[in-house]
Amino acid sequence: MSAILLARIAVRDPEQMKAYGAAAAPVVAAHGGEFLARGAFAEAFLGSGAPHAMGIIRFPDLQAARGWFSSPEYQALATLREAAGEMEFFVYEAP
Repeated sequence: MSAILLARIAVRDPEQMKAYGAAAAPVVAAHGGEFLARGAFAEAFLGSGAPHAMGIIRFPDLQAARGWFSSPEYQALATLREAAGEMEFFVYEAP
């Protein structure tokens, strides 16, 4: 069963966000992850929606998603991630 990671991001520093994205993408790929979408907030149809960016990544399974997040390579990006913005990651299993 695939694992779909939804990232909700309040960008603090656009330049740091670019650097974080460039550094994180190869680590995602090394764990079998594939970016399905990236984008900026447009509008809320239902709910209070605050401006944020988002990303959607598909991993082969939950174990691969966990492996990516806990990998030394990704954890080494924690300082850059925190400088770039405030992030929330949610993972869902999907067929």
